[in-house]
Amino acid sequence: MACYRVCTSRARFWYEWALKAMSLIAAAATTTAALASPEKNVTDFHRACSLLTNVQTSLDQQPLRVTKANFSEPTQDETEQQSLPAHCDVYGFYGERKGADDQPYAVKFHMRLPLDWNGGLFFQGGGGLNGNVGDATGPTGHGDPAIQRGYAVVSHDSGHDTTINSDPQRGGDAAFGFDFKARKNYAHASIESTHQAASILINALYGQRHEQSYFFGCSKGGQEGMIAAQRYPELFDGIVAIAPGISLPKAAVAQAWDTQVFAALMDQSAGIGDLANTFTDAHLRTASDAIIEACDELDGLNDGMIQNFPACTADKVYPALKARQCHNIDQNDCLSADQIVALLTSFSGVRNTQGEALYTSFPLDTGITDFGWRLWKLGNGEIPPLNVVLGMPALATVFSTPPRALDTSPENLFAQQLAYDFDRDVAAIFSTHADFPESAWQLMQATSTDLDAFKARGSKLILVHGVSDPVFSINDSINWWESVNERYEGAANDIVRLFPVPGMGHCQGGPATDQFDAFTALLDWVEDAQAPDTLIATAGDSTPWPGRERLLCAYPTLLHYQAEDTSAGKFQCR
Repeated sequence: MACYRVCTSRARFWYEWALKAMSLIAAAATTTAALASPEKNVTDFHRACSLLTNVQTSLDQQPLRVTKANFSEPTQDETEQQSLPAHCDVYGFYGERKGADDQPYAVKFHMRLPLDWNGGLFFQGGGGLNGNVGDATGPTGHGDPAIQRGYAVVSHDSGHDTTINSDPQRGGDAAFGFDFKARKNYAHASIESTHQAASILINALYGQRHEQSYFFGCSKGGQEGMIAAQRYPELFDGIVAIAPGISLPKAAVAQAWDTQVFAALMDQSAGIGDLANTFTDAHLRTASDAIIEACDELDGLNDGMIQNFPACTADKVYPALKARQCHNIDQNDCLSADQIVALLTSFSGVRNTQGEALYTSFPLDTGITDFGWRLWKLGNGEIPPLNVVLGMPALATVFSTPPRALDTSPENLFAQQLAYDFDRDVAAIFSTHADFPESAWQLMQATSTDLDAFKARGSKLILVHGVSDPVFSINDSINWWESVNERYEGAANDIVRLFPVPGMGHCQGGPATDQFDAFTALLDWVEDAQAPDTLIATAGDSTPWPGRERLLCAYPTLLHYQAEDTSAGKFQCR
Protein backbone atom coordinates (compact mmCIF):
# COMPACT_ATOMS: atom_id res chain seq x y z
CA MET A 1 0.00 0.00 0.00
CA ALA A 2 1.04 3.58 -0.60
CA CYS A 3 1.87 4.37 3.03
CA TYR A 4 2.15 0.88 4.57
CA ARG A 5 -1.01 1.33 6.60
CA VAL A 6 -4.52 -0.06 6.23
CA CYS A 7 -7.44 2.31 6.38
CA THR A 8 -8.86 0.87 9.57
CA SER A 9 -5.66 1.44 11.52
CA ARG A 10 -5.54 5.04 10.33
CA ALA A 11 -9.10 5.64 11.38
CA ARG A 12 -8.45 4.09 14.79
CA PHE A 13 -5.29 6.18 15.21
CA TRP A 14 -7.10 9.48 14.62
CA TYR A 15 -10.17 8.43 16.62
CA GLU A 16 -8.04 7.57 19.67
CA TRP A 17 -6.00 10.72 19.17
CA ALA A 18 -9.15 12.85 19.12
CA LEU A 19 -10.46 11.28 22.34
CA LYS A 20 -7.15 11.89 24.11
CA ALA A 21 -6.93 15.45 22.84
CA MET A 22 -10.48 16.26 23.99
CA SER A 23 -9.86 14.85 27.46
CA LEU A 24 -6.64 16.83 27.84
CA ILE A 25 -8.25 20.04 26.67
CA ALA A 26 -11.11 19.56 29.10
CA ALA A 27 -8.70 18.87 31.97
CA ALA A 28 -6.83 22.10 31.28
CA ALA A 29 -9.87 24.16 30.30
CA THR A 30 -9.14 27.13 32.49
CA THR A 31 -5.58 27.69 31.35
CA THR A 32 -6.15 26.92 27.69
CA ALA A 33 -9.07 29.30 27.59
CA ALA A 34 -6.80 31.99 28.96
CA LEU A 35 -4.14 31.20 26.39
CA ALA A 36 -6.65 31.38 23.56
CA SER A 37 -7.97 34.76 24.65
CA PRO A 38 -6.61 38.15 23.59
CA GLU A 39 -5.48 38.69 27.18
CA LYS A 40 -2.92 35.90 26.94
CA ASN A 41 0.12 36.73 29.06
CA VAL A 42 3.25 35.15 30.44
CA THR A 43 1.58 34.20 33.72
CA ASP A 44 -1.13 32.19 31.95
CA PHE A 45 1.45 30.48 29.78
CA HIS A 46 3.69 29.73 32.76
CA ARG A 47 0.79 28.06 34.58
CA ALA A 48 -0.32 26.07 31.52
CA CYS A 49 3.25 24.91 31.01
CA SER A 50 3.58 23.60 34.57
CA LEU A 51 0.29 21.69 34.22
CA LEU A 52 1.75 19.54 31.44
CA THR A 53 3.30 17.32 34.11
CA ASN A 54 -0.29 16.36 35.02
CA VAL A 55 -1.02 14.94 31.57
CA GLN A 56 -2.62 11.51 31.89
CA THR A 57 -2.72 9.63 28.61
CA SER A 58 -1.07 6.76 26.78
CA LEU A 59 0.47 5.76 23.47
CA ASP A 60 0.28 2.19 22.22
CA GLN A 61 -1.36 1.26 25.55
CA GLN A 62 1.68 2.52 27.45
CA PRO A 63 1.62 5.64 29.65
CA LEU A 64 2.92 8.90 28.23
CA ARG A 65 4.66 10.73 31.04
CA VAL A 66 5.90 14.31 31.16
CA THR A 67 8.83 14.35 33.58
CA LYS A 68 9.64 18.04 33.31
CA ALA A 69 7.76 21.12 32.11
CA ASN A 70 9.43 24.40 33.01
CA PHE A 71 8.87 27.90 31.72
CA SER A 72 12.07 29.31 30.22
CA GLU A 73 12.63 33.05 30.00
CA PRO A 74 14.00 34.40 26.71
CA THR A 75 17.78 34.29 26.43
CA GLN A 76 19.92 36.84 24.61
CA ASP A 77 22.57 35.88 22.09
CA GLU A 78 25.34 37.68 23.97
CA THR A 79 27.75 34.75 23.55
CA GLU A 80 28.15 32.14 20.87
CA GLN A 81 25.33 30.17 22.46
CA GLN A 82 21.99 30.22 20.71
CA SER A 83 19.33 32.66 21.86
CA LEU A 84 15.90 31.25 22.61
CA PRO A 85 12.50 32.93 22.95
CA ALA A 86 10.26 32.46 25.97
CA HIS A 87 9.02 28.89 25.86
CA CYS A 88 7.85 25.83 27.78
CA ASP A 89 10.73 23.34 28.04
CA VAL A 90 9.36 19.81 28.20
CA TYR A 91 10.90 16.36 28.69
CA GLY A 92 8.97 13.11 28.69
CA PHE A 93 8.80 9.51 27.58
CA TYR A 94 6.41 6.75 26.55
CA GLY A 95 6.61 3.05 25.72
CA GLU A 96 8.53 2.05 28.84
CA ARG A 97 9.37 -1.67 28.71
CA LYS A 98 12.01 -4.32 29.23
CA GLY A 99 13.56 -5.51 25.99
CA ALA A 100 14.31 -9.00 24.76
CA ASP A 101 17.91 -8.33 25.81
CA ASP A 102 16.73 -7.56 29.39
CA GLN A 103 17.58 -3.89 28.91
CA PRO A 104 15.12 -1.12 29.92
CA TYR A 105 13.77 0.84 26.97
CA ALA A 106 11.50 3.81 26.37
CA VAL A 107 11.08 6.50 23.73
CA LYS A 108 12.27 9.74 25.31
CA PHE A 109 11.52 13.13 23.81
CA HIS A 110 12.28 16.81 24.30
CA MET A 111 9.96 19.67 23.31
CA ARG A 112 10.21 23.43 23.30
CA LEU A 113 6.82 25.14 22.94
CA PRO A 114 7.14 28.91 22.41
CA LEU A 115 4.99 31.55 24.07
CA ASP A 116 4.56 33.24 20.67
CA TRP A 117 3.54 30.12 18.79
CA ASN A 118 3.02 30.31 15.03
CA GLY A 119 0.66 27.31 14.95
CA GLY A 120 3.22 24.87 13.53
CA LEU A 121 5.07 21.72 14.63
CA PHE A 122 8.71 21.14 13.69
CA PHE A 123 10.15 17.62 14.03
CA GLN A 124 13.93 17.63 14.47
CA GLY A 125 15.72 14.63 12.99
CA GLY A 126 18.41 12.66 14.78
CA GLY A 127 21.88 11.53 13.75
CA GLY A 128 24.18 8.51 13.78
CA LEU A 129 22.81 5.82 16.06
CA ASN A 130 20.64 8.41 17.87
CA GLY A 131 20.18 7.53 21.55
CA ASN A 132 19.82 11.06 22.93
CA VAL A 133 16.79 13.32 23.06
CA GLY A 134 18.37 16.29 21.27
CA ASP A 135 18.14 19.99 22.05
CA ALA A 136 14.74 20.61 20.41
CA THR A 137 15.79 23.98 18.99
CA GLY A 138 14.97 23.03 15.41
CA PRO A 139 18.19 23.72 13.47
CA THR A 140 17.51 24.51 9.80
CA GLY A 141 21.03 24.64 8.44
CA HIS A 142 21.86 28.27 7.72
CA GLY A 143 18.39 29.67 8.34
CA ASP A 144 16.93 30.73 11.67
CA PRO A 145 16.20 27.80 14.01
CA ALA A 146 12.58 26.71 14.11
CA ILE A 147 12.10 27.74 17.76
CA GLN A 148 13.05 31.30 16.80
CA ARG A 149 10.52 31.19 13.96
CA GLY A 150 7.74 30.34 16.41
CA TYR A 151 7.43 26.59 15.86
CA ALA A 152 6.82 24.05 18.61
CA VAL A 153 9.85 21.79 18.23
CA VAL A 154 10.20 18.12 19.16
CA SER A 155 13.30 15.91 19.11
CA HIS A 156 13.64 12.35 20.40
CA ASP A 157 16.09 9.50 21.05
CA SER A 158 14.29 7.06 18.68
CA GLY A 159 13.67 4.52 21.44
CA HIS A 160 17.00 3.84 23.15
CA ASP A 161 19.31 5.74 25.46
CA THR A 162 23.08 5.60 25.02
CA THR A 163 23.58 6.35 28.73
CA ILE A 164 21.60 3.21 29.63
CA ASN A 165 21.60 0.83 26.68
CA SER A 166 25.22 1.13 25.56
CA ASP A 167 27.44 -1.92 26.19
CA PRO A 168 31.11 -1.92 25.08
CA GLN A 169 31.06 -5.71 24.75
CA ARG A 170 27.97 -5.73 22.52
CA GLY A 171 28.71 -3.04 19.98
CA GLY A 172 28.73 -0.06 22.35
CA ASP A 173 26.00 2.40 21.37
CA ALA A 174 24.77 -0.14 18.80
CA ALA A 175 23.83 -2.65 21.54
CA PHE A 176 20.13 -1.84 21.10
CA GLY A 177 20.35 -3.87 17.89
CA PHE A 178 19.80 -7.00 20.00
CA ASP A 179 16.18 -5.92 20.60
CA PHE A 180 13.83 -6.00 17.59
CA LYS A 181 11.46 -3.29 18.81
CA ALA A 182 14.39 -0.99 19.56
CA ARG A 183 15.64 -1.61 16.01
CA LYS A 184 12.23 -0.82 14.59
CA ASN A 185 11.86 2.35 16.64
CA TYR A 186 15.30 3.46 15.49
CA ALA A 187 14.47 2.66 11.87
CA HIS A 188 11.11 4.43 11.64
CA ALA A 189 8.36 3.48 14.11
CA SER A 190 9.13 6.09 16.78
CA ILE A 191 8.60 8.90 14.26
CA GLU A 192 4.85 8.36 14.11
CA SER A 193 4.34 7.87 17.84
CA THR A 194 6.54 10.83 18.81
CA HIS A 195 4.61 12.99 16.36
CA GLN A 196 1.44 11.86 18.11
CA ALA A 197 2.92 12.64 21.54
CA ALA A 198 3.95 16.11 20.37
CA SER A 199 0.46 16.73 18.96
CA ILE A 200 -1.14 15.76 22.27
CA LEU A 201 1.06 18.14 24.27
CA ILE A 202 0.49 20.98 21.81
CA ASN A 203 -3.25 20.52 22.31
CA ALA A 204 -2.87 20.43 26.06
CA LEU A 205 -0.85 23.66 26.16
CA TYR A 206 -2.40 25.78 23.43
CA GLY A 207 -5.89 24.34 23.31
CA GLN A 208 -5.75 23.66 19.58
CA ARG A 209 -4.11 21.36 17.09
CA HIS A 210 -1.10 22.49 15.10
CA GLU A 211 -1.85 23.78 11.60
CA GLN A 212 1.32 22.72 9.79
CA SER A 213 3.89 20.04 10.46
CA TYR A 214 7.45 20.01 9.11
CA PHE A 215 10.48 17.74 9.34
CA PHE A 216 14.15 18.65 8.97
CA GLY A 217 17.10 16.29 9.33
CA CYS A 218 20.51 15.29 8.00
CA SER A 219 22.26 11.90 7.75
CA LYS A 220 20.19 9.49 9.88
CA GLY A 221 17.82 12.42 10.31
CA GLY A 222 17.66 12.66 6.53
CA GLN A 223 16.79 8.96 6.38
CA GLU A 224 14.04 9.61 8.92
CA GLY A 225 12.60 12.34 6.72
CA MET A 226 12.70 10.15 3.63
CA ILE A 227 11.13 7.20 5.39
CA ALA A 228 8.43 9.46 6.85
CA ALA A 229 7.42 10.56 3.35
CA GLN A 230 7.18 6.91 2.28
CA ARG A 231 5.71 5.19 5.36
CA TYR A 232 3.92 8.01 7.21
CA PRO A 233 2.82 10.44 4.50
CA GLU A 234 -0.02 11.78 6.64
CA LEU A 235 2.32 13.35 9.20
CA PHE A 236 4.18 16.15 7.43
CA ASP A 237 3.30 19.00 5.08
CA GLY A 238 6.93 19.38 4.13
CA ILE A 239 10.27 17.65 4.67
CA VAL A 240 13.89 18.70 4.20
CA ALA A 241 16.21 15.68 4.02
CA ILE A 242 19.94 16.39 3.76
CA ALA A 243 22.51 13.67 2.99
CA PRO A 244 19.98 10.93 3.76
CA GLY A 245 21.10 7.37 4.42
CA ILE A 246 18.31 5.84 2.37
CA SER A 247 20.23 2.55 2.13
CA LEU A 248 21.79 2.47 5.60
CA PRO A 249 22.76 -1.24 5.76
CA LYS A 250 24.28 -1.20 2.28
CA ALA A 251 26.23 1.98 3.05
CA ALA A 252 27.68 0.21 6.11
CA VAL A 253 28.86 -2.61 3.82
CA ALA A 254 30.54 0.04 1.64
CA GLN A 255 32.38 1.34 4.71
CA ALA A 256 33.91 -2.11 5.24
CA TRP A 257 34.88 -2.11 1.57
CA ASP A 258 36.74 1.20 1.90
CA THR A 259 38.61 -0.01 4.97
CA GLN A 260 39.79 -3.11 3.16
CA VAL A 261 40.76 -1.16 0.04
CA PHE A 262 42.89 1.37 1.93
CA ALA A 263 44.27 -1.18 4.40
CA ALA A 264 45.72 -3.09 1.42
CA LEU A 265 48.27 -0.26 1.18
CA MET A 266 49.54 -1.01 4.70
CA ASP A 267 51.94 -3.59 6.08
CA GLN A 268 50.00 -6.63 7.29
CA SER A 269 51.27 -6.13 10.83
CA ALA A 270 50.12 -2.49 11.00
CA GLY A 271 47.19 -1.36 13.16
CA ILE A 272 44.25 0.96 12.74
CA GLY A 273 46.31 4.04 13.50
CA ASP A 274 48.43 3.42 10.42
CA LEU A 275 45.44 3.67 8.09
CA ALA A 276 45.80 7.46 8.20
CA ASN A 277 49.31 7.16 6.77
CA THR A 278 48.18 5.46 3.58
CA PHE A 279 47.39 8.94 2.24
CA THR A 280 48.96 12.10 3.59
CA ASP A 281 47.16 15.42 3.15
CA ALA A 282 49.62 16.14 0.33
CA HIS A 283 48.58 12.92 -1.41
CA LEU A 284 44.91 13.88 -1.20
CA ARG A 285 45.64 17.36 -2.55
CA THR A 286 47.50 15.77 -5.45
CA ALA A 287 44.51 13.54 -6.18
CA SER A 288 42.15 16.51 -5.93
CA ASP A 289 44.33 18.51 -8.33
CA ALA A 290 44.07 15.66 -10.84
CA ILE A 291 40.29 15.56 -10.54
CA ILE A 292 40.05 19.34 -10.96
CA GLU A 293 42.34 19.27 -13.99
CA ALA A 294 40.24 16.57 -15.64
CA CYS A 295 36.77 17.88 -14.83
CA ASP A 296 36.66 21.52 -13.74
CA GLU A 297 36.11 22.94 -17.21
CA LEU A 298 33.20 20.58 -17.93
CA ASP A 299 30.81 23.23 -16.56
CA GLY A 300 32.34 26.03 -18.61
CA LEU A 301 34.49 27.69 -15.95
CA ASN A 302 37.74 26.73 -14.21
CA ASP A 303 36.96 27.83 -10.66
CA GLY A 304 37.87 24.83 -8.52
CA MET A 305 34.28 23.54 -8.49
CA ILE A 306 32.96 20.66 -10.57
CA GLN A 307 29.33 21.52 -11.28
CA ASN A 308 28.96 18.97 -14.09
CA PHE A 309 29.93 16.13 -11.79
CA PRO A 310 28.08 13.32 -13.64
CA ALA A 311 30.47 13.88 -16.56
CA CYS A 312 33.53 13.52 -14.31
CA THR A 313 34.11 9.82 -14.95
CA ALA A 314 37.01 7.57 -14.00
CA ASP A 315 37.99 7.47 -17.70
CA LYS A 316 38.52 11.23 -17.62
CA VAL A 317 40.28 11.31 -14.26
CA TYR A 318 42.62 8.32 -14.62
CA PRO A 319 44.99 9.97 -17.14
CA ALA A 320 45.38 12.98 -14.83
CA LEU A 321 46.10 10.69 -11.88
CA LYS A 322 48.53 8.66 -13.99
CA ALA A 323 50.37 11.85 -14.92
CA ARG A 324 50.98 12.41 -11.19
CA GLN A 325 52.34 8.93 -10.53
CA CYS A 326 55.64 8.85 -8.66
CA HIS A 327 58.84 8.08 -10.55
CA ASN A 328 61.07 7.76 -7.50
CA ILE A 329 60.57 7.20 -3.79
CA ASP A 330 61.81 10.66 -2.81
CA GLN A 331 58.85 12.50 -4.36
CA ASN A 332 56.10 13.74 -2.03
CA ASP A 333 53.84 15.53 -4.53
CA CYS A 334 52.85 12.39 -6.40
CA LEU A 335 50.85 9.17 -6.00
CA SER A 336 52.01 5.57 -6.18
CA ALA A 337 50.41 3.22 -8.65
CA ASP A 338 48.79 1.36 -5.72
CA GLN A 339 47.36 4.59 -4.31
CA ILE A 340 45.78 5.42 -7.67
CA VAL A 341 44.21 1.98 -7.88
CA ALA A 342 42.95 2.23 -4.30
CA LEU A 343 41.27 5.58 -4.90
CA LEU A 344 39.52 4.45 -8.07
CA THR A 345 38.50 1.16 -6.45
CA SER A 346 36.99 2.98 -3.47
CA PHE A 347 35.05 5.47 -5.59
CA SER A 348 33.78 2.75 -7.96
CA GLY A 349 31.85 1.16 -5.08
CA VAL A 350 31.65 -2.12 -3.21
CA ARG A 351 31.20 -5.35 -5.16
CA ASN A 352 31.27 -9.07 -4.48
CA THR A 353 33.58 -11.46 -6.28
CA GLN A 354 30.96 -11.90 -9.03
CA GLY A 355 31.21 -8.18 -9.77
CA GLU A 356 27.72 -7.40 -8.47
CA ALA A 357 27.34 -3.92 -6.97
CA LEU A 358 26.35 -4.01 -3.30
CA TYR A 359 25.99 -0.21 -3.00
CA THR A 360 26.30 2.67 -5.43
CA SER A 361 29.52 4.27 -6.60
CA PHE A 362 30.73 7.67 -5.34
CA PRO A 363 31.38 10.64 -7.66
CA LEU A 364 34.96 11.79 -8.15
CA ASP A 365 34.96 15.28 -6.66
CA THR A 366 37.10 17.93 -4.98
CA GLY A 367 35.98 17.23 -1.40
CA ILE A 368 38.55 14.47 -1.03
CA THR A 369 40.76 17.12 0.63
CA ASP A 370 38.18 17.95 3.32
CA PHE A 371 38.95 16.95 6.91
CA GLY A 372 35.58 15.21 7.11
CA TRP A 373 36.44 12.94 4.16
CA ARG A 374 39.69 11.93 5.86
CA LEU A 375 38.00 11.46 9.23
CA TRP A 376 35.46 9.02 7.84
CA LYS A 377 37.68 7.05 5.47
CA LEU A 378 41.15 7.11 7.02
CA GLY A 379 41.27 8.84 10.39
CA ASN A 380 44.07 11.23 11.22
CA GLY A 381 46.37 9.31 13.57
CA GLU A 382 44.71 10.65 16.71
CA ILE A 383 41.12 9.89 15.75
CA PRO A 384 40.43 6.43 14.24
CA PRO A 385 38.36 6.35 11.04
CA LEU A 386 34.65 6.70 11.69
CA ASN A 387 34.00 4.11 8.99
CA VAL A 388 35.51 1.62 11.44
CA VAL A 389 34.49 2.75 14.92
CA LEU A 390 30.93 3.74 13.95
CA GLY A 391 30.38 1.69 10.83
CA MET A 392 31.39 -1.74 12.06
CA PRO A 393 29.27 -1.85 15.26
CA ALA A 394 26.26 -0.66 13.27
CA LEU A 395 26.83 -3.23 10.53
CA ALA A 396 27.30 -6.18 12.87
CA THR A 397 24.78 -5.35 15.59
CA VAL A 398 22.00 -3.17 14.13
CA PHE A 399 22.10 -4.05 10.42
CA SER A 400 22.65 -7.82 10.64
CA THR A 401 20.41 -10.70 11.69
CA PRO A 402 21.20 -12.29 14.00
CA PRO A 403 23.14 -9.45 15.64
CA ARG A 404 26.74 -10.06 16.58
CA ALA A 405 28.30 -8.93 19.85
CA LEU A 406 31.48 -6.93 19.26
CA ASP A 407 34.11 -5.61 21.60
CA THR A 408 34.30 -1.93 20.60
CA SER A 409 38.04 -1.47 21.00
CA PRO A 410 39.20 0.20 17.74
CA GLU A 411 41.73 -2.53 16.92
CA ASN A 412 39.09 -5.25 17.29
CA LEU A 413 36.61 -3.35 15.11
CA PHE A 414 39.36 -2.86 12.53
CA ALA A 415 40.11 -6.58 12.50
CA GLN A 416 36.40 -7.38 12.15
CA GLN A 417 36.04 -5.05 9.20
CA LEU A 418 39.10 -6.52 7.50
CA ALA A 419 37.58 -9.99 7.91
CA TYR A 420 34.19 -9.01 6.45
CA ASP A 421 33.31 -11.27 3.51
CA PHE A 422 31.39 -9.55 0.71
CA ASP A 423 30.17 -12.86 -0.66
CA ARG A 424 29.09 -14.49 2.60
CA ASP A 425 28.33 -11.81 5.19
CA VAL A 426 26.14 -9.42 3.19
CA ALA A 427 23.20 -11.81 3.38
CA ALA A 428 22.80 -10.93 7.07
CA ILE A 429 21.35 -7.51 6.25
CA PHE A 430 18.50 -9.21 4.35
CA SER A 431 17.96 -12.08 6.82
CA THR A 432 15.14 -12.61 9.30
CA HIS A 433 14.89 -14.71 12.45
CA ALA A 434 12.19 -15.83 14.87
CA ASP A 435 13.09 -12.86 17.10
CA PHE A 436 13.59 -10.51 14.15
CA PRO A 437 10.60 -10.97 11.81
CA GLU A 438 11.73 -8.11 9.56
CA SER A 439 15.24 -7.85 8.17
CA ALA A 440 17.45 -4.83 8.78
CA TRP A 441 16.98 -3.90 5.14
CA GLN A 442 13.20 -4.06 5.42
CA LEU A 443 13.30 -1.87 8.52
CA MET A 444 15.89 0.71 7.50
CA GLN A 445 15.61 1.25 3.75
CA ALA A 446 13.96 4.46 2.56
CA THR A 447 14.06 3.67 -1.16
CA SER A 448 10.37 3.23 -1.99
CA THR A 449 9.28 5.30 -4.98
CA ASP A 450 5.62 5.18 -3.92
CA LEU A 451 4.83 8.76 -2.87
CA ASP A 452 1.17 8.59 -3.88
CA ALA A 453 -0.26 9.44 -0.45
CA PHE A 454 2.40 12.09 0.19
CA LYS A 455 1.56 13.68 -3.15
CA ALA A 456 -2.20 13.40 -2.62
CA ARG A 457 -2.12 15.55 0.51
CA GLY A 458 0.01 18.17 -1.27
CA SER A 459 3.16 17.56 0.78
CA LYS A 460 6.59 18.53 -0.57
CA LEU A 461 10.10 17.15 -0.11
CA ILE A 462 13.43 18.93 -0.60
CA LEU A 463 16.44 16.63 -0.78
CA VAL A 464 19.96 18.11 -0.58
CA HIS A 465 23.12 16.02 -0.93
CA GLY A 466 26.82 16.82 -1.06
CA VAL A 467 28.62 15.47 -4.12
CA SER A 468 31.70 14.76 -1.93
CA ASP A 469 29.75 13.03 0.85
CA PRO A 470 32.05 10.22 2.10
CA VAL A 471 29.28 8.39 4.02
CA PHE A 472 26.17 8.20 1.84
CA SER A 473 26.73 8.56 -1.89
CA ILE A 474 24.74 11.19 -3.75
CA ASN A 475 24.50 8.62 -6.53
CA ASP A 476 22.10 6.68 -4.30
CA SER A 477 19.88 9.77 -3.95
CA ILE A 478 20.09 10.44 -7.70
CA ASN A 479 19.14 6.85 -8.55
CA TRP A 480 16.15 7.13 -6.20
CA TRP A 481 15.04 10.46 -7.70
CA GLU A 482 15.30 9.10 -11.24
CA SER A 483 13.20 6.07 -10.24
CA VAL A 484 10.58 8.40 -8.74
CA ASN A 485 10.65 10.48 -11.91
CA GLU A 486 10.04 7.36 -13.97
CA ARG A 487 7.15 6.30 -11.74
CA TYR A 488 5.49 9.71 -12.08
CA GLU A 489 6.16 9.99 -15.81
CA GLY A 490 8.63 12.84 -15.65
CA ALA A 491 6.81 14.80 -12.93
CA ALA A 492 8.95 13.97 -9.88
CA ASN A 493 9.70 17.68 -9.41
CA ASP A 494 6.05 18.25 -8.53
CA ILE A 495 6.69 16.30 -5.31
CA VAL A 496 10.42 16.23 -4.59
CA ARG A 497 13.35 18.39 -5.64
CA LEU A 498 16.93 17.20 -5.36
CA PHE A 499 19.76 19.74 -4.99
CA PRO A 500 23.32 18.42 -5.37
CA VAL A 501 26.06 20.49 -3.68
CA PRO A 502 29.41 20.08 -5.49
CA GLY A 503 32.36 19.76 -3.10
CA MET A 504 30.22 19.40 0.02
CA GLY A 505 30.98 16.56 2.42
CA HIS A 506 28.61 14.86 4.83
CA CYS A 507 25.88 17.38 5.73
CA GLN A 508 28.34 20.29 5.45
CA GLY A 509 31.95 21.29 4.85
CA GLY A 510 34.35 20.81 1.99
CA PRO A 511 35.41 23.20 -0.78
CA ALA A 512 31.77 24.06 -1.43
CA THR A 513 29.02 26.62 -1.21
CA ASP A 514 27.51 24.68 1.68
CA GLN A 515 25.56 27.49 3.39
CA PHE A 516 21.95 27.62 2.20
CA ASP A 517 18.42 27.93 3.59
CA ALA A 518 16.45 24.95 2.32
CA PHE A 519 13.77 25.28 5.01
CA THR A 520 12.60 28.72 3.89
CA ALA A 521 12.47 27.38 0.33
CA LEU A 522 10.29 24.52 1.60
CA LEU A 523 7.92 26.94 3.33
CA ASP A 524 7.60 28.98 0.14
CA TRP A 525 6.80 25.81 -1.78
CA VAL A 526 4.26 24.38 0.69
CA GLU A 527 2.53 27.55 1.79
CA ASP A 528 2.87 29.85 -1.24
CA ALA A 529 3.16 27.32 -4.11
CA GLN A 530 6.56 28.78 -5.08
CA ALA A 531 8.51 25.70 -6.14
CA PRO A 532 12.29 26.19 -5.85
CA ASP A 533 14.22 25.81 -9.10
CA THR A 534 17.38 26.97 -7.34
CA LEU A 535 18.80 27.59 -3.87
CA ILE A 536 21.24 30.41 -3.21
CA ALA A 537 24.36 29.03 -1.51
CA THR A 538 27.47 30.67 -0.08
CA ALA A 539 30.96 29.37 0.68
CA GLY A 540 32.13 29.47 4.30
CA ASP A 541 35.29 30.94 5.82
CA SER A 542 37.23 27.67 5.69
CA THR A 543 36.87 27.30 1.91
CA PRO A 544 39.38 28.58 -0.67
CA TRP A 545 36.85 31.30 -1.60
CA PRO A 546 35.02 32.67 1.50
CA GLY A 547 31.81 34.41 0.54
CA ARG A 548 31.63 32.93 -2.96
CA GLU A 549 28.01 32.59 -4.06
CA ARG A 550 26.65 29.98 -6.41
CA LEU A 551 23.23 28.61 -7.27
CA LEU A 552 22.29 25.07 -6.36
CA CYS A 553 20.22 23.64 -9.21
CA ALA A 554 17.26 21.30 -8.96
CA TYR A 555 18.40 18.03 -10.53
CA PRO A 556 18.57 17.03 -13.37
CA THR A 557 19.65 20.58 -14.25
CA LEU A 558 23.25 21.46 -13.40
CA LEU A 559 25.00 24.81 -13.07
CA HIS A 560 26.91 25.90 -16.18
CA TYR A 561 28.85 29.04 -16.94
CA GLN A 562 27.99 30.69 -20.22
CA ALA A 563 30.63 33.04 -21.60
CA GLU A 564 29.34 36.27 -23.12
CA ASP A 565 30.77 38.43 -25.87
CA THR A 566 32.31 40.60 -23.17
CA SER A 567 34.78 39.42 -20.53
CA ALA A 568 31.89 38.62 -18.20
CA GLY A 569 29.57 35.66 -18.30
CA LYS A 570 26.67 34.20 -16.39
CA PHE A 571 25.68 31.04 -14.56
CA GLN A 572 22.53 29.18 -15.41
CA CYS A 573 20.91 25.89 -14.53
CA ARG A 574 20.43 23.70 -17.56
